[in-house]
Amino acid sequence: MNLVQNNNIELPDLISKIDLKRDSNTNSSHSSADAFSIFNGPDISQEIGAVPDGIKIKWASNADEIQAAQRLRYKVFTQEMGGRVAKSSSGLDCDLFDDFCEHLIVLSVQTGDVIGTYRVLTPAQAQRVGSTHLDTFFDLTRLRQYKDRMVEIGKGCVDPEHRNGGVIMALWGELFKFMQRNKLDFMVGSTNIPMTQELSQSAKLAASIWTQVKREHLAPIELHIRPRFPLPVDQLVGDLTVELPSLIQAYLRLGAKVLGPPAWLVNSNSVELPMMMRSSELHSKYKKHFLGQ
Repeated sequence: MNLVQNNNIELPDLISKIDLKRDSNTNSSHSSADAFSIFNGPDISQEIGAVPDGIKIKWASNADEIQAAQRLRYKVFTQEMGGRVAKSSSGLDCDLFDDFCEHLIVLSVQTGDVIGTYRVLTPAQAQRVGSTHLDTFFDLTRLRQYKDRMVEIGKGCVDPEHRNGGVIMALWGELFKFMQRNKLDFMVGSTNIPMTQELSQSAKLAASIWTQVKREHLAPIELHIRPRFPLPVDQLVGDLTVELPSLIQAYLRLGAKVLGPPAWLVNSNSVELPMMMRSSELHSKYKKHFLGQ
């Protein structure tokens, strides 16, 4: 089964659509809060209090709960962030990996609605499907030695009405407990940088985010992975002053590392930045909060 992302557009054709020079009337300072962040409000990595009242976290146990998570993903990634899905999706964000994943959800006690979610692909299930989702747009050769101790997380999102920090912290807490229970050492995935602005400007902002994170948060070279269809960051203006999306900031504060330059998913209109979190490198204050250590 060939699961590698097919963008169906040649790189030179894409580059020709981007003005590689800085626009003369473009301000050099940009906030990514509106264009990129899917978690608004306070600094989510600082919210270390108890799980707030009014929400319930659980692993989806039936098809209805999984579809509710897929419906939330569609609302966030397609309707809000400008991503593209197949016309036959019927308002659901779904792919072939969903059937092999565990789906972590947060419910509103008041309404019963799914207001937050992540999906998790375990090593055993990755072996069954023959790949990870990350492997469809990155070459993971250097991570093969860790595959038996590596879990993939993805499709993480929170409903716009509930982005106060509590939901995402509840999700993270359960994810780290899951890793501990199953003796998993590595958590990998990618953060979505949406292309919500005009193509040229969105690409420059994404390149500038990469420029910032690679200075201080790049993983050791033996962990670097290569995008199968890279955003041409070396050919783009990458020196715009950009506020990192709050989710990326939060991952970095937890102790995550960036695994390499971003991939360009043309068909879904997004850029993906690969990241890894080693459980041994989880910041001490979060380890105490999430795991009681």
